[in-house]
Amino acid sequence: MSLIARRAAAPHRSRRTSLPAAGPSPDTVPATSPTARRTVAPSRYDAVASASAAVVIRAYSTSFGWACRLLAEPEREHVRNVYALVRVADEIVDEPDPTWPADDRGRLLTALEEDVYRALHTGRSANLVVHAFARTARRYGIGRDLIAPFLASMRADLSVSRHDAASLAQYVHGSAEVVGLMCLRIFVAGDDVAYTRLAPGAVRLGAAFQKVNFLRDLAEDHDALGRTYFPGLDPATFGDAHRDTLLAAIDADLAAAERALVQLPPGSRRAVRVAHDLFRELSRRLAATPAAEIRRRRVRVPDHVKARIVARAVLTGGR
Repeated sequence: MSLIARRAAAPHRSRRTSLPAAGPSPDTVPATSPTARRTVAPSRYDAVASASAAVVIRAYSTSFGWACRLLAEPEREHVRNVYALVRVADEIVDEPDPTWPADDRGRLLTALEEDVYRALHTGRSANLVVHAFARTARRYGIGRDLIAPFLASMRADLSVSRHDAASLAQYVHGSAEVVGLMCLRIFVAGDDVAYTRLAPGAVRLGAAFQKVNFLRDLAEDHDALGRTYFPGLDPATFGDAHRDTLLAAIDADLAAAERALVQLPPGSRRAVRVAHDLFRELSRRLAATPAAEIRRRRVRVPDHVKARIVARAVLTGGR
């Protein structure tokens, strides 16, 4: 879930400096009109590819699943297609298997990247998840300007274990903000004026989601993956004052995103409202949790609270 950030979708961690270009250049990717593409009936293979993406999402997502079910079609199918690719790439770099070397993961990520760009050009892949993503990307104009930073942030997790302010900003842009922009491309369905107006809010929402997950996954990232994302944060001495500073920035991002989400089309507004409010609730719960406890366990939103958030979004239309 970037406007539902990719890290928001995961039941465990997921994060994400630039990759060399792979596959055809952006100029060789066929230009496709969202309106024209919408009239082409999907093939059986297209349908199976989207169904496989839905399987990936069901297996990995929790909060994302609550929000995604409120999307209208075809937005629901295409957002799932985006998130399935995000999930596959994320698992390559985040699967905590000590016997899987970083070099092997890197080669697999490169193969995935090349397949994505090839499918973006041809519209086809033998990898069902890549095929589903390419179909969505071609329909809604999701190009290398968004895909390349995402894959670059993925690759960073194979070699970067600590960040400074500049590298963190680059990482968050690729791992979360651009995923929010991919979703926004779907939500506005070719309306470039609306995309330009709403893009800053999508970026702020993606950043908030990612930073919440950095905070709630503090222990797992450090202990299982050897990573610390926030500059200057030592998990061993992490305290309440540092927690409050991080949450203040997150809450500012959420407030800015809220001003944009109420302008979304009705077919997507309720779902994005649910995602926003789930993470606002997480921020509140993190603020009420001692830093020492955040260091030991992952803070969660109980299902009954999620249900209340969903019900409120349905009743209000997400406004």
